[in-house]
Amino acid sequence: MSSLNQAIEFARSNHARYLSELKEIMAIPSVSTLPAHKADMQRAAEWLSNQLTGMGFKNVAVLPTGGHPVVYGELLNAPGKPTVLIYGHYDVQPADPLNEWVTPPFEPTVRGDNIYARGASDMKGQIHGALKALESWVKNGGVPVNIKVMVEGEEELGSPNLGAFIAQNRDKLKCDFMLNTDSGILRPDLPSIVYGLRGLAYFEIWVHAPQHDLHSGLFGGSIHNPAQALCELVAGMHDADGHITLPGFYDKVKVWSDEERAELARVPHSDDEWLKMTGVPKLYGEKGYTTLERLGTRPTLEVNGILSGFTGEGIKTVLPAKAMAKISMRLVPYQDPAQVEQQLKEYMQRNAPPTIRWEVKAMGTATPMLVERDTPGMKAAIAALKETFGVEPVFKLEGGTVPVVNMVKNQLGVDSVQLGFGLPDDNFHGPNEKLHLPNYYRGIETFIRFFDLIGR
Repeated sequence: MSSLNQAIEFARSNHARYLSELKEIMAIPSVSTLPAHKADMQRAAEWLSNQLTGMGFKNVAVLPTGGHPVVYGELLNAPGKPTVLIYGHYDVQPADPLNEWVTPPFEPTVRGDNIYARGASDMKGQIHGALKALESWVKNGGVPVNIKVMVEGEEELGSPNLGAFIAQNRDKLKCDFMLNTDSGILRPDLPSIVYGLRGLAYFEIWVHAPQHDLHSGLFGGSIHNPAQALCELVAGMHDADGHITLPGFYDKVKVWSDEERAELARVPHSDDEWLKMTGVPKLYGEKGYTTLERLGTRPTLEVNGILSGFTGEGIKTVLPAKAMAKISMRLVPYQDPAQVEQQLKEYMQRNAPPTIRWEVKAMGTATPMLVERDTPGMKAAIAALKETFGVEPVFKLEGGTVPVVNMVKNQLGVDSVQLGFGLPDDNFHGPNEKLHLPNYYRGIETFIRFFDLIGR
């Protein structure tokens, strides 16, 4: 029997132990945003470091950051073979509202084919599955590639300290590519690979007119109301067809080929289901594109919040001195957040009336991510999924942003492969989060084959 088959058989014979371990780590309430759980965060980090030590990893450490620690370990026993940096996170979202959970969120419970607990799919089950795949190789001839593991404790906070950690540990984290296990597939019978993530540019737009709030009866009609001016400016950022009107906004937007659009169309999607899920009366978006294309291939400009004047109960006839809108833009390859900031400012310069003063404040950015499908890492992921699930995976583009992918690209100069096994209905961040156990076990086998393919 080959080492690959031995590793797979080892994994299949240890399902009961894996489930027991899953319950251990899921029972730790590692909620990163709540100070009351600081000790639990440390406990979860130590649980993972003990796992790595027990598997023979070297230089295992719980490394401090400006917030919660990062768990690190390495297994560099494959001279001349690629080095894969495996990423995950051990922190979870708060479990509220508790009254909507069928069973307590930190008492992992198996019902049918699922295990229910906070962090089950996002993402303790994902990183644990990758570690069990490595263990299967360790016990059966050794891992065929070099491995570095980095598991953070602040992903649910937006990874505020991870960038500095990577910058301070460039040599330690040097690798050929990163395997991001914080990912998912479309259905238990339909594997998929995320090969593109939209970036982000986030701003506050402030509009000022009078020095202080004024009586709307005494001054109304003689002064341009900042709230009205801001609404007019924001409304003008889209035309009737849903196109964004910032000058030069689409100049660098990637033009997707017919083949890429056809591949994206293979992703199961129903506009009727989308309507039902969102509760809107009718879908909206840029003319000339499908819903999936709008979600993955096209940039957006959204108003996340508006603040101005009096919003309490009752009546106050005020003419506000200022108004503010929070604006986020989801960017696609090959847009540059810095250039988008200049485009927004140019729009304001062209369209803001002389009756107001304005300023644009940059709040946060992330560059878009696109991994070519013919890289060794992607080829290995495709082949491993096909061999495990028996069908060709589909490729999908995610509308969201994953901070670590950009950090690794910018600081280490390497791309990422997104390979995980969460499902769309796993209730990430919501009550009754679950992990589909058959998917979890198939995920372990996929990781085992993935490491074999990379090694070869």
